Amino acid sequence: MPARNHDARHLDIGRLGEDAAAEHLAAKGLAVLERNLALGRLELDLVCRDGDTLVFVEVKTRAEGSLATPAEGLTAQKRARLVRAAQSYLSLHGLWDRPCRFDLVSVRIRAGRVEGLEHVENAFSADEAPGRGRTSSWQPW
Repeated sequence: MPARNHDARHLDIGRLGEDAAAEHLAAKGLAVLERNLALGRLELDLVCRDGDTLVFVEVKTRAEGSLATPAEGLTAQKRARLVRAAQSYLSLHGLWDRPCRFDLVSVRIRAGRVEGLEHVENAFSADEAPGRGRTSSWQPW
């Protein structure tokens, strides 16, 4: 049997992490509305509802041997892309009046199994994302 390529393994690890994140969030009472949502060139890993609040969740998964922590993957550039994706989602669904937040779920995989998971609510503020003025609100109200 031929060896699996790196991209396929990376996708498998990402899917495992996203599955674990969705299960964890659902167990905490969040409703998972969307998974792997592509908005043009932008992507949202998970879109959830926590009461009246829309939650845009970035899932960062790392396998054993990775030198970086999952949270280190949430770079300034990635935060800016997430804000743009969230804006697209809100526009597409006419939901600009809804309160929103950005969460991070970090997942560590070892031997093909979830070894650890951390959920950080309000991992960052959209108004502080790169390219955003400190005085401008990311939502128009």
